Amino acid sequence: MEQVFVRAFAAHRDGRLEEAERDYRATLAADPVHVDALHMLGVLRHQKGQHAEAADLVRRAVDLRPDDAALQLNLGNALKAMGELDNAIERFRNALTLAPTFALAHYNLGNAYAATGRHEDAMYAFGHAVRLQPGDASSHNNLGNALHALGRHAEAADAFRRALKIRPGHAGAHNNLGMALNALGDSAGAVEHFQKALRAQPRFVAAHFNLANTLDATGYHAHAVSGYEAALALQPQFAPALFGLGNALAALGRHEEAIAAYERAIGLDPKFSLAWLALGTAQHALGRHAAALRAFDEALRARPDLAAAHLNRALTWLTLGDFRRGLPEYEWRLDPAARDEGFGALGLPSREPKPVPTCAQGVPRWRGEPLGERTLLIHAEQGFGDTLQFIRFVPSVLALAQAGTRIVLEVQAPLVPLIAPAAHTARITLIAQGAPRPQADLQCPMLSLPLVLGTTFDALPAPMPYLAAPTAYRRKWRGSLGGQARRKIGIAWSGRIHKHENRSMPLAALEPLFALDGIDWIVLQPHLTEAEHAALDTHPRARSIHRLGDKLADFADTAAVIERLDAVVSIDTSIAHLAGALDAKLWLMLPFAADWRWFTGTNESPWYPRARIVRQPRPGAWDEVVTQVADALRRS
Repeated sequence: MEQVFVRAFAAHRDGRLEEAERDYRATLAADPVHVDALHMLGVLRHQKGQHAEAADLVRRAVDLRPDDAALQLNLGNALKAMGELDNAIERFRNALTLAPTFALAHYNLGNAYAATGRHEDAMYAFGHAVRLQPGDASSHNNLGNALHALGRHAEAADAFRRALKIRPGHAGAHNNLGMALNALGDSAGAVEHFQKALRAQPRFVAAHFNLANTLDATGYHAHAVSGYEAALALQPQFAPALFGLGNALAALGRHEEAIAAYERAIGLDPKFSLAWLALGTAQHALGRHAAALRAFDEALRARPDLAAAHLNRALTWLTLGDFRRGLPEYEWRLDPAARDEGFGALGLPSREPKPVPTCAQGVPRWRGEPLGERTLLIHAEQGFGDTLQFIRFVPSVLALAQAGTRIVLEVQAPLVPLIAPAAHTARITLIAQGAPRPQADLQCPMLSLPLVLGTTFDALPAPMPYLAAPTAYRRKWRGSLGGQARRKIGIAWSGRIHKHENRSMPLAALEPLFALDGIDWIVLQPHLTEAEHAALDTHPRARSIHRLGDKLADFADTAAVIERLDAVVSIDTSIAHLAGALDAKLWLMLPFAADWRWFTGTNESPWYPRARIVRQPRPGAWDEVVTQVADALRRS
């Protein structure tokens, strides 16, 4: 029967599997303990995907010849294919006990370790494999994968490069090198290697997906859309690619299409919490607040600790004026996870999160209990506008103070000169962010004051004005803006930091305002781009557009200027909040999906009685906003 086995083996080697199986079985019918026939029939069954039968056959061979490393290896392979990883690892180790230089056993052991998440053990196993077979690209590639999983990205990149030196067209190594380069911050290099992976293997779904993710993360959203669509053309039920497609479309303002992509992702994976979160964010961007709340609820049903979903639900409630539910939930903004879960919160105009406030370490939170003879630190958070708006609540805290209570107020340094006189009068200790903090018994972030004080929408405090330019600054700016023959209106069209569609508009969009007769425009933004300066230098109405630039050293300067103006026209930035706090006449130009504090469905603001809100009728429609403001100014 040995000739029959030899014939079976030859057929197996040549790929004639049916003939090979027939002759292996014939051999075993004549000799049931023929080790090599048991072994090779097991290998054949493994090749056909019948892993349980393969394991049974090879185990019988191992029992007959326990000191054969190759048998131990192939039994391990069958067990691994069955998902019995611990048993597979034991067999690979047995093979290496019998043959310590068995490179394939080291390699397969590494794969089994990687499958169980034991990446350090996998790294050592692949390390042995590459030392024993330095010319094997797959061993270098998988060593790189283990190093990457351990966060050792530079070493991983070196391993992938060695694999590519051995096999230049190794699509997997190109893809993996792209991932390592991404982790090292080299997005351009990552894109190059994802593209090389796709040139080598055009139907490589992971490379399409990784390329799209990188393009989206670096702002090339339209190209990312194409990448995700390419991945989905090959694998239509790839939920992460649908999620990525939705994110790229949302970044392009194509929210309806983004919603469709998110809904398809959720259809494939109903517990995809981040897709529910993104769906809610897109619904909110279209003003569909009830639908947004339903999506955030589903995100939290799938993952109750999802900080960004809690925060975005809070912001939606607050947009609707629901302080009872919104303010407690708004405390999730203080959880660092809220900025790390893939999205900027609603009301934030980009994926860049606002800074998370740094609380006094180890100092208990004040939650409204009597202060007694204790020191309370109230500290600013987020941006200048947030401080200018919420500092109005500090007098309410003072009203709760008792004999011996000390209030320390920490604000951003450029706001200190503006706030200092009022703080001095109220006997509040005022410090700048970054300066040493005095010892405190209690602390409270400034935007938590409405919650602590039990503020309701109908009872927003509104003593106006609640800020004023210091006397010295008023003297400094007296007479500096010219005579009274023409109206003087301040203007701001872009935030100090965030120059993007939701919190800025193109300078060219302001032309209907600059075209109005009888107005001197006072630019209240201290920082302009080179392109903006160049455009204003050559503007036909340049003589009526006045830039103050570096003369505005801090917010006290800006306040003194605003007090001398007839009105202010601004987008949603700190200038608007400053004008509102000074009770100046304000036209506030808002995007379609504005920050929660401007609420919805109204052209008035309970925060600032003299403000008139002009909202985009649809996303991106700044021209219509500016035209409406120009008409109002023309009539006034």
